[in-house]
Amino acid sequence: MKNALISVFDKEGLEPIVLQLAQCDITIYSTGGTQKFIEQLGINVVPVEDITSFPSILGGRVKTLHPRIFGGILGRRDLPTDLADLDKYEIPPFDFVIVDLYPFEKTVAEGKPEDEIIEKIDIGGISLIRAAAKNYQHVTVIPSKQEYATLLEILKNKDTEAPLELRKQLAKRAFEISSHYDTQINAYFKGGGAPKANSYHLSANSKTLRYGENPHQKATFYGNLDEVFTQLHGKELSYNNLLDIDAALNLISEFSNTTFAVIKHNNACGLASRKSQLEAWKDALAGDPASAFGGILITNVNLDETTAKEIDTLFFEVLIAPSFNAAAFDILKKKKNRMLLQSHSFKFPERNFRSLLNGVVEQDRDWKTDLVADMRQVTKLAPTEQEKIDMEFANKIVKHLKSNTIVLAKKQTIAGSRSGANIARRCA
Repeated sequence: MKNALISVFDKEGLEPIVLQLAQCDITIYSTGGTQKFIEQLGINVVPVEDITSFPSILGGRVKTLHPRIFGGILGRRDLPTDLADLDKYEIPPFDFVIVDLYPFEKTVAEGKPEDEIIEKIDIGGISLIRAAAKNYQHVTVIPSKQEYATLLEILKNKDTEAPLELRKQLAKRAFEISSHYDTQINAYFKGGGAPKANSYHLSANSKTLRYGENPHQKATFYGNLDEVFTQLHGKELSYNNLLDIDAALNLISEFSNTTFAVIKHNNACGLASRKSQLEAWKDALAGDPASAFGGILITNVNLDETTAKEIDTLFFEVLIAPSFNAAAFDILKKKKNRMLLQSHSFKFPERNFRSLLNGVVEQDRDWKTDLVADMRQVTKLAPTEQEKIDMEFANKIVKHLKSNTIVLAKKQTIAGSRSGANIARRCA
């Protein structure tokens, strides 16, 4: 007889798991709200109190922290002394441990009061995850609801044991979640508010990229790309694609009026703000038509059919827009390798990180953009209102180019731009 221990905060998606466990004749143990949820489904469930002979105490703060629970998780089934202890103390061995942690990160992001945030620091759940992951040789850990589909796949043929390699992969995922969770708590206590410093290499979400900076290099993105964009069409993203996409999204966030930008090697080689999208595209392209070849294109408004027809004549890697007109999408998707991304509204992190030497540096994100209101006249000749608008426009672009930088702008269009140490000589 197999046993499963379930302790989840969010009950969404749990019902098919419970029903499948029952069909596989797996005994379910649970506690608190999870136990009540299972009972309401008409499924037999054993309260953990029946094992521990101890009730939930301190308002639910202590439920599963007991030797008979952790003995059942950590017991090694191939070690006679462990089996003897389980038998001696009447401890049921757990084959599946299913957990979904308290939403600490979400609670912080919502700006909840401190006492509510502290109560969302999961103690029992994180301990269950770590114990089950440590004993992956004998236990299948499901560390979040994102892994429910994996568990259903295991159980659908009434198979009551996951392959060892899969158990190890789930253990790896469990420790990723555990690390990310603790990092968020640490960041909260450092900053006293929303996390300001995320260790993305410990993020619970990761995506293998097509390749790194060069084809022979492997690369992985740690973070949740689904929050940033949805890929609608095209080949898998590479490391360089993501660098350009990051530069494009950071730059376009500076503009609220209809704008089109062309990015090459992380820098804007063309950008224009106009009343119509087609005008914005044509004038952005005119900024540097040669560099636009194979570049990244981005706009901050719905991509229309007329503009799509113009863009279709150019070879480009990636096009980013908040939405696509159906006819525009049909035009652009005809070339199978084009990457078409639908951008989402998301919050940029407050800290920037970069690996260097044998460590990592971090700094505050640059939230400052010099606007017309920040300008002070120091010349005898006063700028016109249009010149002020163009200076503000150019300042937004300068902010996102590599230093040293010069941007020439007129009528909210890039007329020329250069960045790097030799800028003065090149632009002389």
